[in-house]
Amino acid sequence: MQADLLDPSSLAPLFRPASIAVIGASTDPGKHGTIPLVHMKTSGFKGPLYPINPRATAVQGIQAFPRLLAVPGPVDLAIIAVPEAQVPHAMRDCAQKGVRAVVLFTSGFAEIGEAGARAQEEVKAIARAGGMRLLGPNCMGLINFANGLVATFHTAFGPGLAPKGRIGLITQSGAFGGLAYQVAQDRALAYSLILTTGNEGDVDVADGIAYLADDPETAVIMLYVEGCRDGRKLALALARARARRKPVICLKVGRTEAGIAAVASHTAALAGADAIFDAVFRQHGVYRCASMEEFFEIGYAASQVSEPPSGPRVGLITVSGGVGVLMADAAAARGLEVTPAPQQLQDGIRAMVPFAATRNPIDVTGQIVSDMGILERAIEMTLAAGFYEAVACFVGSIGRSPVNGPRFMEAFPRLRRRFPETLLAVTCYYTPQFRAALDQAGCLVFDEPTHALRAIAALTQFRRAFDAIPAAPAPLPAREKLPTAPCDEATALAILARAGLPVVPHRLVRSPAEAAAAAETLGLPAALKIVSPDITHKTELGGVALGLATPEAVRRAFDEVTARVREAAPQAALAGCLVAPMVTGGVEAILGTQWDPVFGPVVMLGLGGVFVEALNDVTFRLAPFYEAEARRMIAELRALPVLQGARGRPPADLAALARALAQLSRFAAAQGPALRSLDINPFLVLPQGRGALALDAVLLPA
Repeated sequence: MQADLLDPSSLAPLFRPASIAVIGASTDPGKHGTIPLVHMKTSGFKGPLYPINPRATAVQGIQAFPRLLAVPGPVDLAIIAVPEAQVPHAMRDCAQKGVRAVVLFTSGFAEIGEAGARAQEEVKAIARAGGMRLLGPNCMGLINFANGLVATFHTAFGPGLAPKGRIGLITQSGAFGGLAYQVAQDRALAYSLILTTGNEGDVDVADGIAYLADDPETAVIMLYVEGCRDGRKLALALARARARRKPVICLKVGRTEAGIAAVASHTAALAGADAIFDAVFRQHGVYRCASMEEFFEIGYAASQVSEPPSGPRVGLITVSGGVGVLMADAAAARGLEVTPAPQQLQDGIRAMVPFAATRNPIDVTGQIVSDMGILERAIEMTLAAGFYEAVACFVGSIGRSPVNGPRFMEAFPRLRRRFPETLLAVTCYYTPQFRAALDQAGCLVFDEPTHALRAIAALTQFRRAFDAIPAAPAPLPAREKLPTAPCDEATALAILARAGLPVVPHRLVRSPAEAAAAAETLGLPAALKIVSPDITHKTELGGVALGLATPEAVRRAFDEVTARVREAAPQAALAGCLVAPMVTGGVEAILGTQWDPVFGPVVMLGLGGVFVEALNDVTFRLAPFYEAEARRMIAELRALPVLQGARGRPPADLAALARALAQLSRFAAAQGPALRSLDINPFLVLPQGRGALALDAVLLPA
């Protein structure tokens, strides 16, 4: 990845233009080219507006011009809303005028097929030659709440704009942008900027992320993503946001084949492999949502706090024992720590309510019906203990109570002000006024207890990612000269050894006598395998013999294995056999790399050896990465307990596995597209302190 893939400063004319021309402005207020003018008459935009219409002297009461070149002053941003056939002419006028950025509403480009894609390339070339940034085509535009820029035809954004907030939203679906704005009216959400990218002829999601990462008006970044054409650029932008400690929340669609097909028809985007998107998000601390409801709730939570909780300990306070158990389950399932309350806190609660549950969750019981002060004091005591990084309260229907609601509308904000270092989440049924009071104070408010814990876990995840930002990558090793055709196992293992990966001692032999001599030198018992660039799965063809205890057994195995393979695959070119000592006592893993057309070199880790496809216990990362990231990969495996020493087995050498993963990632990054794929299977992770070894490898060059 290169830093010059991103140039956020070049987007300033798009997001903060001093003047705007609208090409295709109409006297009909319902037309796409007129709606932005209607919006900006009431949005607070301060710069001059120039409607372009060859048959009108004024549009929306604003002086119109027959052509862009007739505008007397400079134009920073041009909004183009003309039919597809007229777009190239309009773009050339923009280039001649010195326009610095263009928003292109017009559809009929890459989203409709090959002819549209060619037309889009022409438009991109004009923009590039003119030094203009291009948003679109086929986009709904953008809205900047800080300066009143409403460069969109969506009718939801007028008249007037909602107050600006701290959330920047980037979406590849224009309709989703309008929906998100409408959701904000019913939820405590407020945006700094909404960007819809459409066909992404130039400006894409990554550009938007990079701009928002640097934008002082934006604290949280929310993404609706359907696909990606430049995964390395996206990863670089996400790393930029993480380095600036800005939470990124993503709703990425296209998990299934049906979803991927819909994505392609909608935006002409490449969905990519969903597992790799998942890996990229994990690698860069992005929270991926499964639903729109989760998307907006996590965005709300992130925008409410200035800094995520510093740790995973959560205190639970409830007026219902059953709901307390529900909350504890939800917290534990999401990696939060439901740590028992300090004894002093438990004693204090029990002094108020002798029969209360005090361990955590703290259940103050129905006793509060006769004394609401018990609930208030229990929450205050828990916060004052300073033991938990977050406290979540379930207070039933208090938020709707005409008697108790006003009391707690004052109590919760007061407690939040007294203990600002502890995140306070409140779950209850509430009136709009109750919620508004708590939101304004910086509390988190939910009507579903488990959602409160989900939000706290997401915020904790952000903090963990921010605090673990990796160091700058070290220089990559020199590129290995790979074979120009599929290579055999002996060649693949030799390449891995030169790359610094641990490889089992082995020898390529071409006769029974050489095989027996090699086994005696390397150590018995031995393994013997056929060597051929044409055979990937040797076991299925009878090309493997294991546990050979004597030189004579090795000698016989050479003849038998060679004969079986010649009969099963008579066309295969045989280079001999590979002899290696039997290595036992470890855990079989698989390490692999592949060149992904969107993201570049990707590293895979899985458990299961020959059963990896059946178990599907794998995780991915973009290459290159350090050992700390490799350890996070290892921790994601469902079979991690096996590596840690389940059922009395010795723990495996996780440090050696992490070193090998990091080294493999550097090798893959150095090779680039020249390395199509590499499987090291099995990769045997020996007991702790004894290292790890590649026992077999299949390498496919491009």
